Amino acid sequence: MTKILIVDDHPMFREALHGAVKSALPDAAVFEAGNIEAACEALREKSGIDIVLLDLSLPGTAGFEGLMLLRSSFPRIPIMIVSGLDDPRIVHEAIRLGAAGFVPKSVDKTTLANGLSEVLSGSVFVPAELAQALTAPPSLSETDAIADRVAELTPAQMRVLQFLRHGHLNKQIAHELGVSETTVKAHVSEILRKLNVVSRTQAVIATAQLDFETILGSEPTHHRT
Repeated sequence: MTKILIVDDHPMFREALHGAVKSALPDAAVFEAGNIEAACEALREKSGIDIVLLDLSLPGTAGFEGLMLLRSSFPRIPIMIVSGLDDPRIVHEAIRLGAAGFVPKSVDKTTLANGLSEVLSGSVFVPAELAQALTAPPSLSETDAIADRVAELTPAQMRVLQFLRHGHLNKQIAHELGVSETTVKAHVSEILRKLNVVSRTQAVIATAQLDFETILGSEPTHHRT
């Protein structure tokens, strides 16, 4: 029996998605959680969950934090994002961070069923229209503008930004760099200001096309004690 966990903070959407999943997989056991904490508890208590359907916008999390937490805590369970956000840059970043699929909340039942089938079979699924957008090259002017803004960051801010791109939380960044969380928060605020974005998620998306491996090396520079 296929076991599916829906993680979304809106009861009405959970109910609608539950119904759509049962329509696609009548014999599936479907569980629900309203936040990341409840999702983790469900995954620990209910053995054999085959797939998680995760909303990105959840209370207590920002950007891709929920995805990263579930990926790090339960790395063997595939996660398909079901989100009201369908910007191709968000889709690209979610897949880069380990999501096994991405479907907008506006998709029809057939597309959702196809997504479930693909992800459960071990593939990565993105609807055709979004997949086409993902392959479109970014505007040269947009990439140049972001690159110019990134060039204004200090070395410390660059390191923090790279940790953000890897999905780290402030506490984790502070530990890795050997600084206080207050210092990290100050760096994040300056990064958002200089990049002209309003959230960590937007900062990650805006810089997704930049080659940070060339700029700073393949991994963030860890603090050495």
